[in-house]
Amino acid sequence: MDRPIIQVIFAVLALQFGASATAADLLVSAAVSLTNAFTDIGKDYEKANPGQKVNFNFGSSGALLQQISRGAPVDVFASADQETMDRADKQNLIVRKSRHDIVRNTLVVVAPMGAKEAPKSLERLKDAGITRLAISNPESVPVGKYSKEALEAARLWDVIRGKSLNTQNVRQSLDYVARGEADAGFVYATDAAIMPDKVEVMFEVPTRTPILYPSAAVKGNGNENFALKFIEYVRSDAGQRILARYGFRKP
Repeated sequence: MDRPIIQVIFAVLALQFGASATAADLLVSAAVSLTNAFTDIGKDYEKANPGQKVNFNFGSSGALLQQISRGAPVDVFASADQETMDRADKQNLIVRKSRHDIVRNTLVVVAPMGAKEAPKSLERLKDAGITRLAISNPESVPVGKYSKEALEAARLWDVIRGKSLNTQNVRQSLDYVARGEADAGFVYATDAAIMPDKVEVMFEVPTRTPILYPSAAVKGNGNENFALKFIEYVRSDAGQRILARYGFRKP
């Protein structure tokens, strides 16, 4: 993501959450695929902890890390991959002992509901009828990395990369497919499940790297104790029930 865009995002976060936030307020930056589940978890957490408020900032994991590294007032970071969290650790941005895997996901290929040219396998993505593939940017978006890895393993990446729409996150890929602007797309199973009337799961894509989501408390904002409490709630039976409701699996 370009530096000016990052600066604008940081300014918005600081204005939105910095000036009016209290010590009991938390800002959670989480992978966009967690949007629905974490929104529900936040509501339940607030009910269980009167006086505490949880604010969310959802986006691609790589972009969220850039915001944190530039000083965004984030208390909890939840990534859709281990590599991005490893980078946060190497930059000394997180409380290492607070890092835990919270859920597991699955990569799938989806097509618009009722599509005539729907692919039934990775190999069929080469077909002439498949001209637009929604694949998130593998340089910064975990689902894109997983997708590229799977395509490279099948020796298909160089063949079909020219068809890629190179989206900024998994929800953008999902939207492109749902609107018929892409013939197929790589998304998580949990994202496909929120649009069962718009997209159809064609097949599951095996990944060499397990799709595990880690979370951790972010250093430097004075809210580490509240951050740890929120992470524990996500890992609790109550939090895991909500995540399971949206199709996430236990790590």
